[in-house]
Amino acid sequence: MNEFSPDRELMFMLSDVARLIKRDFDQRAQTLGLTRAQWSILSRLNRCQGVKQSELAELLEIKPITLARHIDRLQQGGWVERRADPCDRRAWRLHLTDQVEPVLEKLRALGEQTRNIALAGVDDGSRQTILQALKTIKQNLAD
Repeated sequence: MNEFSPDRELMFMLSDVARLIKRDFDQRAQTLGLTRAQWSILSRLNRCQGVKQSELAELLEIKPITLARHIDRLQQGGWVERRADPCDRRAWRLHLTDQVEPVLEKLRALGEQTRNIALAGVDDGSRQTILQALKTIKQNLAD
């Protein structure tokens, strides 16, 4: 049975849009020589400096050992540093270095280009409505 369902169509559309946004940004970010995982880590760290490595893995929904390998590479590049957690000898807190700022500026510019393309023709009122609906959907799924 192939009946049209607006709810089902919405779920497919959300998935398609997310995939296309990632693809567009990936193509732009190739010029920086970063993988999606690397720019995702840098972007998330920029928003939550000092997060524990285990917490970041959870936020990114990747295994801690996978994150550790990425952090090793980013640390070797001089972009991320691990600092001992003052309250837990076993834990590391992650911080961006000043050296990464030019890369973050480029990532911001690339993100803005993707956003401008994706949101062209969508008025501010519609953007607010979509944002609120997505927040509700996210909360429903997180509960």
